[in-house]
Amino acid sequence: MDVVTLSLFLMFAVVLSGVLSRLLPSALPRPLVQIALGAVIGGIAQVRVELNPEIFFLLFVPPLLFLDGWRIPKDELFRDAGAVLGLALGLVFLTVLGMGLFIHWMIPAIPYAVAFALAAVVSPTDPIAVSAIAQKAPIPKRMMHILEGESLLNDASGLVCLRFAVAAALTGTFSLADAGLTFLWMAISGVGLGVGIAWGTVTAKNRFSRHFGDDSGSNILVSLLIPFAAYLVAEHVESSGVLAAAAAGIAMSFTNVSSGVRAAIRIRRQAVWDMLQFTLNGIIFVLLGEQLPQVFAGARATVMLTGHDSLWWLGLYVLAIVAGLAALRFAWTWVALRFTLFRQRHLPNPTSPPRRIITAMSVAGARGAITLAGALTLPLTLTNGTPFPARDLVIFLACGVILSSLVIASLTLPLLLRGLALPSEDAASELDRTRLAAAKAAIAELERLQHEMAEGRDDADQYVDIAARLMDTYRTRIDTLEGDADPDARRFEEVERKMRLAAIRAERRVVFELLNARAIGSETAQKLGRELDLVDTRLSAQN
Repeated sequence: MDVVTLSLFLMFAVVLSGVLSRLLPSALPRPLVQIALGAVIGGIAQVRVELNPEIFFLLFVPPLLFLDGWRIPKDELFRDAGAVLGLALGLVFLTVLGMGLFIHWMIPAIPYAVAFALAAVVSPTDPIAVSAIAQKAPIPKRMMHILEGESLLNDASGLVCLRFAVAAALTGTFSLADAGLTFLWMAISGVGLGVGIAWGTVTAKNRFSRHFGDDSGSNILVSLLIPFAAYLVAEHVESSGVLAAAAAGIAMSFTNVSSGVRAAIRIRRQAVWDMLQFTLNGIIFVLLGEQLPQVFAGARATVMLTGHDSLWWLGLYVLAIVAGLAALRFAWTWVALRFTLFRQRHLPNPTSPPRRIITAMSVAGARGAITLAGALTLPLTLTNGTPFPARDLVIFLACGVILSSLVIASLTLPLLLRGLALPSEDAASELDRTRLAAAKAAIAELERLQHEMAEGRDDADQYVDIAARLMDTYRTRIDTLEGDADPDARRFEEVERKMRLAAIRAERRVVFELLNARAIGSETAQKLGRELDLVDTRLSAQN
Protein backbone atom coordinates (compact mmCIF):
# COMPACT_ATOMS: atom_id res chain seq x y z
CA MET A 1 0.00 0.00 0.00
CA ASP A 2 1.59 3.27 -1.08
CA VAL A 3 1.97 6.25 1.20
CA VAL A 4 -0.87 8.30 -0.29
CA THR A 5 -3.43 5.51 -0.02
CA LEU A 6 -2.26 4.67 3.49
CA SER A 7 -2.58 8.32 4.59
CA LEU A 8 -6.12 8.52 3.21
CA PHE A 9 -6.97 5.23 4.92
CA LEU A 10 -5.72 6.53 8.28
CA MET A 11 -7.67 9.79 7.93
CA PHE A 12 -10.82 7.81 7.14
CA ALA A 13 -10.19 5.75 10.27
CA VAL A 14 -9.99 8.96 12.33
CA VAL A 15 -13.32 10.15 10.89
CA LEU A 16 -14.89 6.77 11.61
CA SER A 17 -13.61 6.87 15.18
CA GLY A 18 -15.34 10.22 15.67
CA VAL A 19 -18.63 8.69 14.48
CA LEU A 20 -18.22 5.63 16.70
CA SER A 21 -17.32 7.69 19.78
CA ARG A 22 -20.67 9.52 19.45
CA LEU A 23 -22.61 6.28 19.00
CA LEU A 24 -20.95 4.40 21.86
CA PRO A 25 -21.50 5.19 25.57
CA SER A 26 -20.18 8.63 26.47
CA ALA A 27 -18.04 7.17 29.26
CA LEU A 28 -15.76 5.66 26.61
CA PRO A 29 -13.23 8.35 25.59
CA ARG A 30 -12.35 8.87 21.94
CA PRO A 31 -8.66 7.86 22.26
CA LEU A 32 -9.71 4.37 23.42
CA VAL A 33 -12.14 4.12 20.50
CA GLN A 34 -9.36 5.10 18.09
CA ILE A 35 -6.95 2.58 19.61
CA ALA A 36 -9.58 -0.19 19.36
CA LEU A 37 -10.36 0.76 15.75
CA GLY A 38 -6.67 0.70 14.91
CA ALA A 39 -6.33 -2.75 16.48
CA VAL A 40 -9.23 -4.00 14.36
CA ILE A 41 -7.64 -2.54 11.24
CA GLY A 42 -4.27 -4.07 12.04
CA GLY A 43 -5.71 -7.46 12.96
CA ILE A 44 -8.38 -7.90 10.27
CA ALA A 45 -7.32 -5.68 7.39
CA GLN A 46 -3.67 -6.67 7.85
CA VAL A 47 -2.56 -3.06 7.39
CA ARG A 48 1.08 -2.59 8.30
CA VAL A 49 2.59 0.85 8.78
CA GLU A 50 6.36 1.07 8.65
CA LEU A 51 7.59 4.58 9.36
CA ASN A 52 11.09 5.84 9.83
CA PRO A 53 11.21 6.91 13.51
CA GLU A 54 12.76 10.29 12.69
CA ILE A 55 10.15 11.03 10.03
CA PHE A 56 7.36 9.94 12.38
CA PHE A 57 8.67 12.27 15.07
CA LEU A 58 9.04 15.20 12.66
CA LEU A 59 5.53 14.84 11.25
CA PHE A 60 3.62 14.60 14.51
CA VAL A 61 5.48 16.15 17.45
CA PRO A 62 6.35 19.75 16.32
CA PRO A 63 2.82 20.83 15.26
CA LEU A 64 1.20 19.31 18.37
CA LEU A 65 3.66 20.97 20.76
CA PHE A 66 3.41 24.24 18.82
CA LEU A 67 -0.37 24.25 19.06
CA ASP A 68 -0.30 23.41 22.77
CA GLY A 69 2.01 26.36 23.39
CA TRP A 70 -0.08 28.65 21.20
CA ARG A 71 -3.41 27.92 22.85
CA ILE A 72 -2.51 27.41 26.48
CA PRO A 73 -3.89 30.24 28.69
CA LYS A 74 -0.82 32.38 29.41
CA ASP A 75 -2.11 34.20 32.50
CA GLU A 76 -3.07 30.93 34.16
CA LEU A 77 0.26 29.40 33.15
CA PHE A 78 2.22 32.24 34.76
CA ARG A 79 -0.05 32.31 37.83
CA ASP A 80 0.60 28.62 38.53
CA ALA A 81 4.15 28.64 37.18
CA GLY A 82 5.52 27.06 40.35
CA ALA A 83 3.16 24.09 40.24
CA VAL A 84 3.60 23.68 36.47
CA LEU A 85 7.41 23.78 36.60
CA GLY A 86 7.44 21.42 39.54
CA LEU A 87 5.38 18.84 37.66
CA ALA A 88 6.99 19.43 34.27
CA LEU A 89 10.61 19.48 35.38
CA GLY A 90 11.01 18.17 38.91
CA LEU A 91 8.54 15.31 38.56
CA VAL A 92 9.90 14.36 35.14
CA PHE A 93 13.48 14.15 36.38
CA LEU A 94 12.33 12.22 39.46
CA THR A 95 10.32 9.88 37.23
CA VAL A 96 13.22 9.26 34.86
CA LEU A 97 15.61 8.54 37.72
CA GLY A 98 13.26 6.61 39.99
CA MET A 99 11.42 4.62 37.34
CA GLY A 100 14.63 3.97 35.41
CA LEU A 101 16.20 2.32 38.45
CA PHE A 102 12.94 0.53 39.26
CA ILE A 103 12.53 -0.82 35.71
CA HIS A 104 16.10 -2.13 35.58
CA TRP A 105 15.68 -3.72 39.02
CA MET A 106 12.40 -5.30 37.96
CA ILE A 107 13.62 -6.43 34.50
CA PRO A 108 17.41 -6.90 34.62
CA ALA A 109 17.38 -7.79 30.90
CA ILE A 110 16.78 -4.11 30.15
CA PRO A 111 20.09 -2.19 30.38
CA TYR A 112 20.26 0.92 32.53
CA ALA A 113 20.34 3.33 29.58
CA VAL A 114 17.34 1.64 27.93
CA ALA A 115 15.47 1.58 31.25
CA PHE A 116 16.01 5.33 31.61
CA ALA A 117 14.85 5.75 27.99
CA LEU A 118 11.62 3.89 28.80
CA ALA A 119 11.15 6.00 31.94
CA ALA A 120 11.63 9.17 29.83
CA VAL A 121 9.13 7.89 27.27
CA VAL A 122 6.37 7.32 29.84
CA SER A 123 7.01 10.55 31.80
CA PRO A 124 5.01 13.01 29.57
CA THR A 125 1.27 13.27 30.14
CA ASP A 126 -1.45 13.87 27.53
CA PRO A 127 -4.08 16.53 28.39
CA ILE A 128 -6.08 15.78 25.23
CA ALA A 129 -6.74 12.26 26.45
CA VAL A 130 -7.63 13.58 29.91
CA SER A 131 -10.05 16.20 28.55
CA ALA A 132 -11.71 13.53 26.42
CA ILE A 133 -12.06 11.31 29.47
CA ALA A 134 -13.53 14.08 31.62
CA GLN A 135 -16.35 15.11 29.27
CA LYS A 136 -19.02 13.88 31.67
CA ALA A 137 -17.17 15.08 34.77
CA PRO A 138 -15.49 18.35 33.73
CA ILE A 139 -12.09 18.97 35.24
CA PRO A 140 -11.92 22.18 37.32
CA LYS A 141 -10.49 24.96 35.17
CA ARG A 142 -7.47 25.69 37.33
CA MET A 143 -6.61 22.01 37.56
CA MET A 144 -6.95 21.67 33.78
CA HIS A 145 -4.72 24.72 33.24
CA ILE A 146 -2.03 23.13 35.42
CA LEU A 147 -2.34 19.85 33.52
CA GLU A 148 -2.10 21.67 30.19
CA GLY A 149 0.96 23.62 31.26
CA GLU A 150 2.56 20.50 32.68
CA SER A 151 1.92 18.58 29.48
CA LEU A 152 3.39 21.33 27.33
CA LEU A 153 6.64 21.47 29.27
CA ASN A 154 6.99 17.83 30.31
CA ASP A 155 6.70 16.80 26.67
CA ALA A 156 9.84 18.79 26.04
CA SER A 157 11.70 17.79 29.22
CA GLY A 158 10.77 14.12 28.85
CA LEU A 159 11.87 13.97 25.23
CA VAL A 160 15.13 15.74 26.06
CA CYS A 161 15.79 13.11 28.75
CA LEU A 162 14.97 10.46 26.15
CA ARG A 163 17.61 11.92 23.88
CA PHE A 164 20.26 11.65 26.58
CA ALA A 165 19.25 8.08 27.44
CA VAL A 166 19.37 6.97 23.79
CA ALA A 167 22.76 8.65 23.35
CA ALA A 168 24.03 6.76 26.40
CA ALA A 169 22.69 3.48 24.99
CA LEU A 170 24.37 4.12 21.64
CA THR A 171 27.76 5.23 22.99
CA GLY A 172 27.84 3.29 26.25
CA THR A 173 29.00 6.36 28.20
CA PHE A 174 27.25 9.02 30.25
CA SER A 175 28.60 12.08 32.07
CA LEU A 176 26.30 13.96 34.45
CA ALA A 177 28.32 17.19 34.10
CA ASP A 178 28.29 17.02 30.30
CA ALA A 179 24.60 16.14 30.33
CA GLY A 180 23.84 19.13 32.58
CA LEU A 181 25.73 21.57 30.36
CA THR A 182 24.20 20.07 27.25
CA PHE A 183 20.73 20.33 28.76
CA LEU A 184 21.27 24.01 29.57
CA TRP A 185 22.46 24.67 26.03
CA MET A 186 19.56 22.76 24.51
CA ALA A 187 17.01 24.47 26.75
CA ILE A 188 18.27 28.05 26.34
CA SER A 189 19.05 27.81 22.64
CA GLY A 190 15.89 25.84 21.89
CA VAL A 191 13.64 28.39 23.57
CA GLY A 192 15.57 31.29 22.01
CA LEU A 193 15.39 29.82 18.51
CA GLY A 194 11.69 29.03 18.83
CA VAL A 195 10.81 32.52 20.02
CA GLY A 196 13.11 34.17 17.47
CA ILE A 197 11.78 32.20 14.50
CA ALA A 198 8.15 32.78 15.45
CA TRP A 199 8.64 36.50 16.11
CA GLY A 200 10.79 37.05 13.04
CA THR A 201 8.43 35.18 10.73
CA VAL A 202 5.32 36.96 11.97
CA THR A 203 7.03 40.37 11.87
CA ALA A 204 8.29 39.86 8.32
CA LYS A 205 4.89 38.60 7.20
CA ASN A 206 3.12 41.61 8.72
CA ARG A 207 5.47 44.12 7.10
CA PHE A 208 5.00 42.45 3.74
CA SER A 209 1.22 42.43 4.20
CA ARG A 210 1.10 46.14 5.04
CA HIS A 211 2.82 47.02 1.77
CA PHE A 212 1.52 44.39 -0.65
CA GLY A 213 -1.68 43.06 0.95
CA ASP A 214 -2.48 39.76 2.61
CA ASP A 215 -4.52 36.65 1.94
CA SER A 216 -5.77 33.93 4.24
CA GLY A 217 -4.08 31.06 2.37
CA SER A 218 -0.51 32.30 2.76
CA ASN A 219 -1.14 33.44 6.34
CA ILE A 220 -2.41 30.01 7.37
CA LEU A 221 0.40 28.25 5.50
CA VAL A 222 3.02 30.38 7.26
CA SER A 223 1.57 29.40 10.65
CA LEU A 224 1.74 25.74 9.61
CA LEU A 225 5.39 26.01 8.60
CA ILE A 226 6.64 27.80 11.73
CA PRO A 227 6.77 24.73 14.05
CA PHE A 228 8.63 22.67 11.45
CA ALA A 229 11.08 25.51 10.81
CA ALA A 230 11.73 25.95 14.54
CA TYR A 231 12.18 22.21 15.03
CA LEU A 232 14.49 21.66 12.04
CA VAL A 233 16.68 24.70 12.72
CA ALA A 234 17.07 23.72 16.39
CA GLU A 235 17.93 20.13 15.52
CA HIS A 236 20.42 21.32 12.90
CA VAL A 237 22.41 23.21 15.55
CA GLU A 238 22.05 20.27 17.98
CA SER A 239 19.60 22.10 20.18
CA SER A 240 16.18 20.91 21.39
CA GLY A 241 13.67 20.86 18.57
CA VAL A 242 10.79 20.04 20.90
CA LEU A 243 11.54 23.04 23.13
CA ALA A 244 11.87 25.24 20.04
CA ALA A 245 8.47 24.12 18.73
CA ALA A 246 6.79 24.67 22.11
CA ALA A 247 8.45 28.08 22.60
CA ALA A 248 7.43 29.13 19.08
CA GLY A 249 3.83 28.32 19.96
CA ILE A 250 3.96 30.39 23.14
CA ALA A 251 5.55 33.27 21.23
CA MET A 252 2.82 33.13 18.58
CA SER A 253 0.14 34.08 21.11
CA PHE A 254 2.10 37.24 21.99
CA THR A 255 3.16 38.21 18.47
CA ASN A 256 -0.41 37.89 17.21
CA VAL A 257 -1.78 40.40 19.73
CA SER A 258 -0.57 43.27 17.56
CA SER A 259 -0.20 41.46 14.26
CA GLY A 260 -3.19 43.08 12.60
CA VAL A 261 -4.46 39.81 11.18
CA ARG A 262 -8.03 40.16 9.96
CA ALA A 263 -10.80 38.44 11.92
CA ALA A 264 -11.80 36.30 8.93
CA ILE A 265 -8.22 35.01 8.61
CA ARG A 266 -8.06 34.20 12.33
CA ILE A 267 -11.30 32.23 12.12
CA ARG A 268 -10.10 30.24 9.12
CA ARG A 269 -6.68 29.66 10.66
CA GLN A 270 -8.24 28.39 13.87
CA ALA A 271 -10.44 26.02 11.87
CA VAL A 272 -7.42 24.67 10.01
CA TRP A 273 -5.46 24.10 13.21
CA ASP A 274 -8.49 22.46 14.87
CA MET A 275 -8.70 20.04 11.97
CA LEU A 276 -4.95 19.40 12.05
CA GLN A 277 -4.95 18.75 15.79
CA PHE A 278 -7.89 16.36 15.53
CA THR A 279 -6.29 14.54 12.60
CA LEU A 280 -2.78 14.19 14.02
CA ASN A 281 -3.91 13.05 17.46
CA GLY A 282 -6.40 10.66 15.91
CA ILE A 283 -3.83 9.17 13.52
CA ILE A 284 -1.37 8.65 16.37
CA PHE A 285 -3.91 6.71 18.45
CA VAL A 286 -5.07 4.73 15.39
CA LEU A 287 -1.43 3.91 14.66
CA LEU A 288 -1.01 2.78 18.25
CA GLY A 289 -3.92 0.41 17.86
CA GLU A 290 -2.65 -0.76 14.48
CA GLN A 291 0.71 -1.63 16.03
CA LEU A 292 -0.85 -3.65 18.87
CA PRO A 293 -1.51 -6.91 16.95
CA GLN A 294 2.07 -6.93 15.74
CA VAL A 295 3.38 -6.04 19.19
CA PHE A 296 1.27 -8.73 20.88
CA ALA A 297 2.19 -11.25 18.20
CA GLY A 298 5.80 -10.85 19.21
CA ALA A 299 4.96 -10.86 22.90
CA ARG A 300 6.05 -14.47 23.38
CA ALA A 301 9.47 -13.71 21.96
CA THR A 302 9.54 -10.48 23.94
CA VAL A 303 8.74 -12.14 27.25
CA MET A 304 11.72 -14.42 26.79
CA LEU A 305 13.91 -11.34 27.19
CA THR A 306 12.64 -11.00 30.76
CA GLY A 307 13.63 -14.54 31.68
CA HIS A 308 10.04 -15.79 32.04
CA ASP A 309 7.77 -18.03 29.99
CA SER A 310 4.29 -16.76 30.81
CA LEU A 311 2.79 -13.79 28.97
CA TRP A 312 1.15 -12.70 32.23
CA TRP A 313 4.50 -11.35 33.36
CA LEU A 314 4.30 -8.64 30.70
CA GLY A 315 0.93 -7.54 32.08
CA LEU A 316 2.33 -7.49 35.61
CA TYR A 317 5.28 -5.38 34.47
CA VAL A 318 2.92 -2.88 32.82
CA LEU A 319 0.77 -2.63 35.95
CA ALA A 320 3.88 -2.25 38.12
CA ILE A 321 5.12 0.62 35.96
CA VAL A 322 1.69 2.32 36.01
CA ALA A 323 1.52 1.92 39.80
CA GLY A 324 5.02 3.33 40.19
CA LEU A 325 4.19 6.33 38.01
CA ALA A 326 0.99 7.00 39.99
CA ALA A 327 2.81 6.64 43.33
CA LEU A 328 5.54 9.08 42.31
CA ARG A 329 2.96 11.53 40.99
CA PHE A 330 0.85 11.28 44.15
CA ALA A 331 3.88 11.75 46.42
CA TRP A 332 5.16 14.72 44.42
CA THR A 333 1.74 16.41 44.34
CA TRP A 334 1.19 15.86 48.07
CA VAL A 335 4.64 17.22 49.00
CA ALA A 336 4.22 20.20 46.65
CA LEU A 337 0.85 21.09 48.20
CA ARG A 338 2.23 20.69 51.74
CA PHE A 339 5.05 23.05 50.82
CA THR A 340 2.55 25.53 49.36
CA LEU A 341 0.47 25.44 52.55
CA PHE A 342 3.63 25.92 54.63
CA ARG A 343 4.44 29.09 52.69
CA GLN A 344 0.84 30.32 53.15
CA ARG A 345 0.74 29.72 56.89
CA HIS A 346 0.84 33.50 57.51
CA LEU A 347 -2.42 34.00 55.61
CA PRO A 348 -5.65 34.42 57.64
CA ASN A 349 -7.41 31.26 56.48
CA PRO A 350 -5.10 28.92 54.56
CA THR A 351 -7.16 26.12 53.05
CA SER A 352 -6.03 22.61 52.30
CA PRO A 353 -7.23 21.19 48.96
CA PRO A 354 -9.47 18.13 49.12
CA ARG A 355 -7.69 14.81 49.07
CA ARG A 356 -9.76 13.88 46.06
CA ILE A 357 -8.03 16.65 44.13
CA ILE A 358 -4.61 15.17 44.97
CA THR A 359 -5.82 11.73 43.93
CA ALA A 360 -7.39 13.14 40.78
CA MET A 361 -4.12 14.88 39.89
CA SER A 362 -2.38 11.52 40.21
CA VAL A 363 -4.95 9.69 38.10
CA ALA A 364 -5.03 12.51 35.51
CA GLY A 365 -1.50 11.68 34.40
CA ALA A 366 -2.72 9.65 31.41
CA ARG A 367 -0.17 8.93 28.71
CA GLY A 368 -0.88 9.29 25.03
CA ALA A 369 0.46 10.59 21.72
CA ILE A 370 3.89 11.82 22.85
CA THR A 371 4.62 8.59 24.70
CA LEU A 372 3.91 6.55 21.57
CA ALA A 373 5.89 8.96 19.39
CA GLY A 374 8.87 8.73 21.73
CA ALA A 375 8.73 4.92 21.90
CA LEU A 376 8.62 4.56 18.12
CA THR A 377 11.60 6.87 17.67
CA LEU A 378 13.97 4.50 19.44
CA PRO A 379 16.76 3.54 17.00
CA LEU A 380 16.48 0.21 15.26
CA THR A 381 20.18 -0.56 15.68
CA LEU A 382 23.19 0.56 17.68
CA THR A 383 26.17 2.30 16.09
CA ASN A 384 27.86 -1.06 15.47
CA GLY A 385 24.85 -2.41 13.58
CA THR A 386 23.50 -4.71 16.30
CA PRO A 387 19.80 -4.47 17.19
CA PHE A 388 18.86 -1.87 19.80
CA PRO A 389 18.59 -3.79 23.10
CA ALA A 390 15.04 -4.66 24.23
CA ARG A 391 13.45 -2.25 21.73
CA ASP A 392 10.36 -4.44 21.19
CA LEU A 393 9.96 -4.88 24.94
CA VAL A 394 10.18 -1.11 25.51
CA ILE A 395 7.53 -0.45 22.83
CA PHE A 396 5.28 -3.14 24.31
CA LEU A 397 5.59 -1.72 27.82
CA ALA A 398 5.01 1.84 26.56
CA CYS A 399 1.88 0.74 24.71
CA GLY A 400 0.69 -1.08 27.81
CA VAL A 401 1.23 2.02 29.96
CA ILE A 402 -0.76 4.15 27.51
CA LEU A 403 -3.68 1.72 27.45
CA SER A 404 -3.67 1.13 31.20
CA SER A 405 -3.43 4.81 32.13
CA LEU A 406 -6.26 5.70 29.74
CA VAL A 407 -8.52 2.95 31.07
CA ILE A 408 -7.76 3.75 34.72
CA ALA A 409 -8.31 7.48 34.18
CA SER A 410 -11.57 6.90 32.26
CA LEU A 411 -12.94 4.75 35.10
CA THR A 412 -11.75 6.68 38.15
CA LEU A 413 -11.43 10.35 37.17
CA PRO A 414 -15.17 10.99 36.61
CA LEU A 415 -15.91 9.35 39.98
CA LEU A 416 -13.30 11.45 41.78
CA LEU A 417 -14.51 14.73 40.27
CA ARG A 418 -18.24 14.07 40.47
CA GLY A 419 -19.93 16.43 42.93
CA LEU A 420 -16.63 17.93 44.00
CA ALA A 421 -17.22 21.43 45.40
CA LEU A 422 -14.38 23.81 44.63
CA PRO A 423 -13.97 27.55 45.21
CA SER A 424 -15.19 29.62 42.29
CA GLU A 425 -12.50 31.14 40.12
CA ASP A 426 -13.91 34.61 39.50
CA ALA A 427 -13.92 33.87 35.77
CA ALA A 428 -17.42 35.27 35.32
CA SER A 429 -16.58 38.58 36.99
CA GLU A 430 -13.43 38.89 34.92
CA LEU A 431 -15.49 38.31 31.79
CA ASP A 432 -18.02 40.92 32.90
CA ARG A 433 -15.26 43.46 33.60
CA THR A 434 -13.84 42.88 30.15
CA ARG A 435 -17.23 43.26 28.49
CA LEU A 436 -17.85 46.42 30.51
CA ALA A 437 -14.56 47.98 29.43
CA ALA A 438 -15.19 46.97 25.82
CA ALA A 439 -18.68 48.50 25.84
CA LYS A 440 -17.37 51.81 27.24
CA ALA A 441 -14.63 51.88 24.62
CA ALA A 442 -17.22 51.23 21.90
CA ILE A 443 -19.38 54.16 23.08
CA ALA A 444 -16.37 56.48 23.14
CA GLU A 445 -15.40 55.43 19.62
CA LEU A 446 -18.97 55.90 18.36
CA GLU A 447 -19.10 59.41 19.83
CA ARG A 448 -15.81 60.30 18.19
CA LEU A 449 -16.81 58.80 14.86
CA GLN A 450 -20.24 60.45 14.75
CA HIS A 451 -18.70 63.91 15.13
CA GLU A 452 -16.03 63.13 12.57
CA MET A 453 -18.46 61.79 9.97
CA ALA A 454 -21.21 64.38 10.55
CA GLU A 455 -18.96 67.44 10.54
CA GLY A 456 -19.99 69.91 7.82
CA ARG A 457 -22.86 67.77 6.49
CA ASP A 458 -26.45 68.89 6.08
CA ASP A 459 -27.81 65.50 7.20
CA ALA A 460 -25.76 65.41 10.42
CA ASP A 461 -28.85 64.50 12.45
CA GLN A 462 -29.02 61.15 10.71
CA TYR A 463 -25.48 60.33 11.85
CA VAL A 464 -26.39 61.27 15.40
CA ASP A 465 -29.48 59.05 15.31
CA ILE A 466 -27.51 56.07 13.98
CA ALA A 467 -24.83 56.48 16.64
CA ALA A 468 -27.48 56.91 19.34
CA ARG A 469 -29.17 53.63 18.41
CA LEU A 470 -25.87 51.81 18.57
CA MET A 471 -24.86 53.46 21.85
CA ASP A 472 -28.20 52.53 23.42
CA THR A 473 -27.31 48.87 22.93
CA TYR A 474 -23.97 49.33 24.68
CA ARG A 475 -25.51 51.41 27.49
CA THR A 476 -28.03 48.64 28.13
CA ARG A 477 -25.15 46.19 28.39
CA ILE A 478 -23.29 48.50 30.79
CA ASP A 479 -26.35 48.90 33.00
CA THR A 480 -26.81 45.14 33.09
CA LEU A 481 -23.17 44.44 33.94
CA GLU A 482 -22.97 47.17 36.58
CA GLY A 483 -26.18 46.00 38.21
CA ASP A 484 -28.07 49.25 37.62
CA ALA A 485 -30.69 47.60 35.43
CA ASP A 486 -33.76 45.68 36.48
CA PRO A 487 -32.97 42.53 38.52
CA ASP A 488 -34.49 40.43 35.76
CA ALA A 489 -32.30 42.08 33.12
CA ARG A 490 -29.86 39.18 32.93
CA ARG A 491 -32.70 36.70 32.50
CA PHE A 492 -34.24 38.81 29.75
CA GLU A 493 -30.81 39.19 28.17
CA GLU A 494 -30.59 35.39 27.98
CA VAL A 495 -34.09 35.26 26.48
CA GLU A 496 -33.04 37.82 23.89
CA ARG A 497 -29.92 35.81 23.08
CA LYS A 498 -31.97 32.67 22.49
CA MET A 499 -34.45 34.54 20.31
CA ARG A 500 -31.69 36.14 18.25
CA LEU A 501 -30.00 32.75 17.88
CA ALA A 502 -33.25 31.16 16.68
CA ALA A 503 -33.78 34.03 14.23
CA ILE A 504 -30.24 33.74 12.86
CA ARG A 505 -30.69 30.00 12.32
CA ALA A 506 -34.02 30.64 10.59
CA GLU A 507 -32.27 33.11 8.27
CA ARG A 508 -29.61 30.55 7.47
CA ARG A 509 -32.20 27.86 6.81
CA VAL A 510 -34.03 30.11 4.33
CA VAL A 511 -30.76 31.01 2.58
CA PHE A 512 -29.97 27.35 1.94
CA GLU A 513 -33.55 26.63 0.90
CA LEU A 514 -33.30 29.40 -1.69
CA LEU A 515 -29.97 27.98 -2.83
CA ASN A 516 -31.44 24.48 -3.22
CA ALA A 517 -34.35 25.97 -5.17
CA ARG A 518 -31.80 27.77 -7.39
CA ALA A 519 -33.42 31.10 -6.49
CA ILE A 520 -29.99 32.55 -5.56
CA GLY A 521 -26.44 31.82 -6.62
CA SER A 522 -23.93 29.85 -4.59
CA GLU A 523 -21.66 32.90 -4.14
CA THR A 524 -24.46 34.86 -2.50
CA ALA A 525 -25.40 31.90 -0.32
CA GLN A 526 -21.80 31.41 0.82
CA LYS A 527 -21.36 35.08 1.70
CA LEU A 528 -24.61 35.29 3.68
CA GLY A 529 -24.00 31.89 5.27
CA ARG A 530 -20.56 32.96 6.47
CA GLU A 531 -21.95 36.14 8.00
CA LEU A 532 -24.71 34.23 9.77
CA ASP A 533 -22.26 31.57 10.96
CA LEU A 534 -20.08 34.22 12.61
CA VAL A 535 -23.05 35.72 14.46
CA ASP A 536 -24.28 32.23 15.40
CA THR A 537 -20.83 31.36 16.77
CA ARG A 538 -20.68 34.56 18.84
CA LEU A 539 -24.16 34.06 20.32
CA SER A 540 -23.54 30.37 21.02
CA ALA A 541 -20.26 31.18 22.79
CA GLN A 542 -22.17 33.37 25.27
CA ASN A 543 -24.04 30.36 26.59
